[in-house]
Amino acid sequence: MRLTRYDEVRAIASDILGVPAAFLNASSSPDTIESWDSVQHLNLVVALEEKFGLQLSPEEIEQMKTLGDTAKLIESKLQTSPR
Repeated sequence: MRLTRYDEVRAIASDILGVPAAFLNASSSPDTIESWDSVQHLNLVVALEEKFGLQLSPEEIEQMKTLGDTAKLIESKLQTSPR
């Protein structure tokens, strides 16, 4: 079975934030996950950039309000980036 982009983002967030993936959903955000602070947000950004071979702009990083938003952003970047 192939993982969806959201599942991949959720697994990375689970590792970075130290929260079981089962506790994370598309609306999970820094407001709902205690360990998701500004430092962990940057760690998540770096991990996503490395995993998907992307460079996220400060504006895009600012758009990463929830895991769902983050997965949509990554998917959109992958569709528009040259491979």
